[in-house]
Amino acid sequence: MGVRCHALAVPSFWGLLSGLLALLCVYYVGWIIHTLCFHPLSGYPGPRLAAITPLVHLMWDIQGKQHSTMKRLHDQYGDVVRIAPNALVYRAAPAWKDIYGHRKKGQKVFVKDPALYAPTPNGVNAIITANEDNHSRMRRLLTHAFSNKALREQEEILQMYANMFMEKLKGLMGSAASQTIDITCWFNFTTFDLIGDLAFGEPFGCLSNSTYHWWVRIILDAVKASAYLKVFWYYPFLVPLVRVLVPKHLLQKRQASFNLSVEKVRRRLALGATRPDFTSYILKHSKDGKGMSPEEMDANSAVFVLAGSETTAALLSGVTYYLLRYRDKYTRLVREIRGAFDKDTDIKLSTLGDLPYLNAVLTEAMRIYPPIPSMLPRIVPEGGAMINEQYVPGKVSVSISLYSAFRAASHFKNPEAFVPERWLNESDEYINDKKEAFQPYSYGPRNCLGQQ
Repeated sequence: MGVRCHALAVPSFWGLLSGLLALLCVYYVGWIIHTLCFHPLSGYPGPRLAAITPLVHLMWDIQGKQHSTMKRLHDQYGDVVRIAPNALVYRAAPAWKDIYGHRKKGQKVFVKDPALYAPTPNGVNAIITANEDNHSRMRRLLTHAFSNKALREQEEILQMYANMFMEKLKGLMGSAASQTIDITCWFNFTTFDLIGDLAFGEPFGCLSNSTYHWWVRIILDAVKASAYLKVFWYYPFLVPLVRVLVPKHLLQKRQASFNLSVEKVRRRLALGATRPDFTSYILKHSKDGKGMSPEEMDANSAVFVLAGSETTAALLSGVTYYLLRYRDKYTRLVREIRGAFDKDTDIKLSTLGDLPYLNAVLTEAMRIYPPIPSMLPRIVPEGGAMINEQYVPGKVSVSISLYSAFRAASHFKNPEAFVPERWLNESDEYINDKKEAFQPYSYGPRNCLGQQ
């Protein structure tokens, strides 16, 4: 009696592929059900599509609509919204202290969400990415560079670039009365030259050349590109593809810009503590091995320039827009300034604080047109924490939407209107505004050093 042997059937390529796709579909359906129904954040309100994939949040960022989308979602869902599978965004005033505030002894800090912060090319942490100990050390050094004393010593440098800015505008207006001037560009030229001088000891030449220096262009382009690069944090298995997906010339430009920063830092260090800029104060107070290493100064240099320039230019653009739109506010401001000074050379930093309406205009501009309108996410420490009187589990990304908080009707009366008077306490009309919700420089131990 013969025995027949049957060869095992070998699945075809398409059969294997179909099986793999079927498994992936089953897995993803299970993931969706878990995320929407059983995830620790499943009880929080928010758009369902955003709850199952971070790509929705990423697209808001790429489209430049993150700030306006957050406001719309808060208006729809309330003070806390789930904007990604593992992320919540708040607008309630108490959340500032809960997320960003100082910790009591023994309490764990909310560390920065690494999705927002890319490492520097030399691998050294700048102040915005440093751990708590290194951040405290760097901040102590930099506090001297942003003190009132430092500002008075830097006033001559500030005045020089302000004068250059005004002379350039006068020249443009005189050359062609009908010419349209992009004032935002000129604000950027001025602030990048000024902060470049204070950070590196030399300007970028934007004002003198009436155009962006290539280093500045790369920095501004890098800010836009960073939105796309967040996909590698959400999907780390794609990281090996960076050098394939990102054009080689962009990687080369990034390295070239960092190399120029290093060259500028080295030239400035060679001068020592000879002029009242940032480096001078760092060198003067670098004692007992607690100063900044040259590599740390390299990493921080671009941070100083970007943090102090583009944000300031954005604020000035917003101020200009709203003053031209609200002519009565413009008229009152002009009257205050011209009533306080006989000529422009009389304007000093020491006297600007005595102009209440000017300061109210700047404050209101930061409220309605914040230079950083988006979010500064933190990670809830293990063990969880109470935020806005509600428990949030550990390892969740949490943040406050500045744009939403500053324009919330629950915080400010007439939130969409430009009303500098709300900060002057001239009447009871705005007495119930929740000004504690307004934190344009962030809050706590990592708030902005430049708020002076």
